[in-house]
Amino acid sequence: MRSLTTARFLFWFALFLLLALALRPWVEDLLISFRAEPRAIAPRGDLAGDEQTTIAIFEASTPAVVFITTTTRVLDLWTRDITEIPRGTGSGFIWDDQGHVVTNYHVIKGVRSAQVGLWDQRSYEADIVGASPDHDLAVLRIRVPTSRPAPLPIGTSQDLRVGQKVLAIGNPFGLDYSLTTGVISALDRTIRGEQGQTIQHLIQTDAAINPGNSGGPLLDSAGRLIGVNTAIYSPSGAFAGIGFAVPVDTVNRVVPELIARGHFQRPSLGIRADDAISDRILEQLGLEGVLILRVEPGSAAEAAGLRGTKAERGGGVIIGDIILAVNGQAVRNLVELADRLEGQQVGDQVVLTLDRGGQRLEVGVTLEGGRRGS
Repeated sequence: MRSLTTARFLFWFALFLLLALALRPWVEDLLISFRAEPRAIAPRGDLAGDEQTTIAIFEASTPAVVFITTTTRVLDLWTRDITEIPRGTGSGFIWDDQGHVVTNYHVIKGVRSAQVGLWDQRSYEADIVGASPDHDLAVLRIRVPTSRPAPLPIGTSQDLRVGQKVLAIGNPFGLDYSLTTGVISALDRTIRGEQGQTIQHLIQTDAAINPGNSGGPLLDSAGRLIGVNTAIYSPSGAFAGIGFAVPVDTVNRVVPELIARGHFQRPSLGIRADDAISDRILEQLGLEGVLILRVEPGSAAEAAGLRGTKAERGGGVIIGDIILAVNGQAVRNLVELADRLEGQQVGDQVVLTLDRGGQRLEVGVTLEGGRRGS
């Protein structure tokens, strides 16, 4: 009899236990519905020093960053009507107190009009002042009657170091005033721009730069402008950890020219040369450099006494001057010659190291502007 009672107890206990386990989730849900309430907020303390610096830079710089929208004209082949349609978006920043805005050339290339939006929701029609496709830079101008945003402070790219912190502000995918941070990954990069042109001396960064960031500022940890975001390197067109920016020293040299003349006047020697011809002749001479084929009349090269290549009556050729170096920096081809002159201004004097008939000599040339070639 006692064993039967014990068996029944164990049976009902086991049944109760199974029932309790089965009903546990339902009971917990019932209790939660009665006791649910917000959790207590954990104290966090002060923001880290680096975070405070980043926030301060963003808040101080944002008013100078602009949002650019562009339109273009499209012809309806059926109705022959011409309509303006949105073309794209980009970023830019206030350059000076006169309302000039710096952006990328590819942002405004081929557009009918551009609208510039400020951080306080004001929007203005922009005039296109000038552009330099070779540097992927352009200047717009807006006429702001009151409460003009202050321009960004200008830094320098001469003392940039790989590894230093950078901040990028722009409007990726139309999401205005987005901040990303990173470091300088490399310096003096050369890439091919959207228009097929070669853009040199770029800053490489891992700060996220996406479509719509183009033309926005790249800042250092002091909040100074050190570059203009210009491109991303990605097969998909989205950010893949490699972005580029035009260094501020280039911007500070090109932009005043665009404001004054509407185009960038490249420093020039006033010569004609051709790499294919130079290579064939200089290989026989065992030299590397740029052979001057022709000196332009009235040019800086003519004033300095440079000599071009001449053909003799009997079919022979008198070899002209061969440029070996500019200011002590070796020159092997036209690309390097243009690169050596790029950092100069029209009116600057450079010293050319020449080979003239097998003799080395140095000649000073005062650079001119506005000619094709070098």
